[in-house]
Amino acid sequence: MRFELTEDQRDFAASLDRLLASADTAAVARAWAEGDHEPGLKLWARLAEQGLPMLATEATPVELCVAFEALGRHGVPGPWVESAAYLPIALGREVEGVATVAVAPHVPLALDADVADEVYVGDTLAESVGAMHRSVDRTRRLFEVTGDGEPNREAFDLAVLATSAQLLGAGERILADSVTYVKQRKQFGREIGSYQAIKHALADVRIALDFARPLVHGAALAEISVSAAKVACSDAAYLASRTGLQVHGAIGYTAEFDLSIWITKVRALVGAWGTPSWHRGRLRQDLGVA
Repeated sequence: MRFELTEDQRDFAASLDRLLASADTAAVARAWAEGDHEPGLKLWARLAEQGLPMLATEATPVELCVAFEALGRHGVPGPWVESAAYLPIALGREVEGVATVAVAPHVPLALDADVADEVYVGDTLAESVGAMHRSVDRTRRLFEVTGDGEPNREAFDLAVLATSAQLLGAGERILADSVTYVKQRKQFGREIGSYQAIKHALADVRIALDFARPLVHGAALAEISVSAAKVACSDAAYLASRTGLQVHGAIGYTAEFDLSIWITKVRALVGAWGTPSWHRGRLRQDLGVA
């Protein structure tokens, strides 16, 4: 089957890209990591005007994937998966403002509970918010919460799908930045992108991302398991981040370089909403494979 976005979906994607491209999201992410949430909340409000919080209840999973790929591509911080994917389904309504959730056992800590208007455990408001834990992604501040809410399988799967789309977008951003860099960086009088080894490494990333994308679309159309999408997007985005580091060299490790925003985000999202090993086990169960 050949899947293509509709004209309306392409227009929606283009409008989000324009909005986010003009927002200096790298600066927003750095401010969020330092505890300055004002730029991020202003961007949140602009995205809310675009209808992101209502996609889970008023649109299709395809539109949700379009939005979350854009969020990943631009490195937008905040509990978007929680507010715009999980909670609208778990609560049966659109979430107003910023909300976050913990869903045991795969999401034991609530992302950005310090800035959220509402904090949930499963489908119930949390009783208390406790200690903060830092993630490898400095924009992700994780908090212990207590409560007795129940997990929702449908909401969990939509959150997994949204996270997969985010990973896909982040991988695409890393690849695009890496291609730009190798065309500019020279060694021994040649652009490093002219070397076959680098061409092949970047081509492998392109192939991995292109193979992951149909699984996201298939999961959005409920034709395949969201676990397949999560595994493929995790692997492809992680390959993109490793290759991006290799072609950038030592500069890629520095926090001052924008690439680090996406590399650390990929590392965190790979384990978010179920690890790849757990999703592979789930796939084996679905297929009846021991």
